[in-house]
Amino acid sequence: MKVLWVEDHARAGELLTAAAAAASRKRYGIDLVVATSLMDAERKLRLERFDLVVIDLMLPDSTDEDATVTRIASMGKFRVAVVSGSDKRDEVVRSLIRAGVDCCPKAVGKENLPLADFVRRPELFRDFVQGLMPDAGTLKAATR
Repeated sequence: MKVLWVEDHARAGELLTAAAAAASRKRYGIDLVVATSLMDAERKLRLERFDLVVIDLMLPDSTDEDATVTRIASMGKFRVAVVSGSDKRDEVVRSLIRAGVDCCPKAVGKENLPLADFVRRPELFRDFVQGLMPDAGTLKAATR
């Protein structure tokens, strides 16, 4: 599964990259690309195809959270998941679903994300990422 994770905090990006590398060593089939801004994400979406795009709503080059997800969601056919510290994250997810976007129905609070655990236990990272996809139960069973 090819995943674009839009995350502007450098340390979080480093931990995500380390978690993806650990998952790769276990052959969990997650190819992670990290984008550090909205413009970086748009550039990567123009160049590559992704199955899942994970979006942090608060990015340095976008102050409007609704515009951030609208711009990303309009760039292709992929699943969108909101992982953010924004107070508006649940509202944004509801609006995406109303608009017909293939979106994970539950936003994830970035403050609750166990990034260091993902590095130490790559199966947690795999399960988290696969849990954002619509057929999460099927994928989880197939990879165990």
